[in-house]
Amino acid sequence: MSYEFLQNYWWCLVALLGGLLVALMFVQGANLHLGNKSLSDVQKRMILNSTGRKWELTFTTLVTFGGAFFASFPLFYSTSFGGAYWVWVLLLVTFVFQAVAYEFQNKKGNLLGVKGFRIALMCNGVLAPFLVGTAVGTFFTGSDFSVNKLALLDKSAPVISVWGNNWHGLEALCQCHAVLLGVTLVFLTVILGALYVMNNVDDKEIVAKMHRTVKICCVPFLVCFLSWAVLLLLRQGYAVAEDGSLFMEPNKYWHNLIQMPAVAVMLLAGVVLVLVSIWKGAFTGSRKGIWFAMPGTVLVVMSVFFLAGFNGTAYYPSCTDLQSSLTIRNSSSSYFTLMVMSCVSLLIPFVLAYIAYAWHAMDKKKITREEIEGEQHKY
Repeated sequence: MSYEFLQNYWWCLVALLGGLLVALMFVQGANLHLGNKSLSDVQKRMILNSTGRKWELTFTTLVTFGGAFFASFPLFYSTSFGGAYWVWVLLLVTFVFQAVAYEFQNKKGNLLGVKGFRIALMCNGVLAPFLVGTAVGTFFTGSDFSVNKLALLDKSAPVISVWGNNWHGLEALCQCHAVLLGVTLVFLTVILGALYVMNNVDDKEIVAKMHRTVKICCVPFLVCFLSWAVLLLLRQGYAVAEDGSLFMEPNKYWHNLIQMPAVAVMLLAGVVLVLVSIWKGAFTGSRKGIWFAMPGTVLVVMSVFFLAGFNGTAYYPSCTDLQSSLTIRNSSSSYFTLMVMSCVSLLIPFVLAYIAYAWHAMDKKKITREEIEGEQHKY
């Protein structure tokens, strides 16, 4: 296996983990319903116990996604996590509060009370997808950093990456295109959450409300996604020349799409699956829309990563120092590291098989009122 093959292989794995992370964020979307005043406390606990069986999968995928990026593309990790750290700190804090809220909200004597912990879960429901989406949006808009690999030779200050401002990632909130992707992910996770709850909870009133949620959220989701996609295909992109130098290319991401037909097919298939899931969830009364939405989401997110990184494109561009932009070629680990990790990655199918088995076992019986009102373990 060549070095180039290993670099591409690990970008594909990172893209897959990113897709799985977004798909599993139905947990965050479903938890936003904890603030719905038309739901009774028992109904809210039914939703809570439905997502409580899956939140650890989302958090584990987030950690695995970050670990894979660190091991395969360490220069990105040091640049983004070391420079734009406020985004990642806020993301981790929201997930920590999520974990604490699940375990302690109904414990006697908790400090914040049930309402306080539910507010924490709702904040996680908005912030987690918004921050992830905005961070990925900077793959196309660029960030304010510079990279100097020769700084390693300076014993007094061996710092390779330097962030150009004191906002440390929060300046992405001023980049409308990046923010638009964040908002898109928020609406998407709400739809995913509603589709999952209606499939997993045995309560006609909750199911009816979830159908209504999908119907309401599908319009702003489609408007945001289509607006983001059109702006992406029309904007300049950060292209890599044959000698490794970077330059701005008009309509770069449109060129990537037509020059990589497999990615175009993947994107189209993903969009179709998501649209089918919305149709089923909003207009047909079906409760199986989630099984179309999740693979569709994975395919769309993977295609977005491929547009950002393949076909001679800088996946983490610098808008202040163009030549500091990170590409798959200049930011990856060594050949030996990628090779060893590739051998370890052969265990992934077994892990996925275990997750599928555990998922099936947990969802074999739908959440009911009797379970919530009973004595068995519940959140």
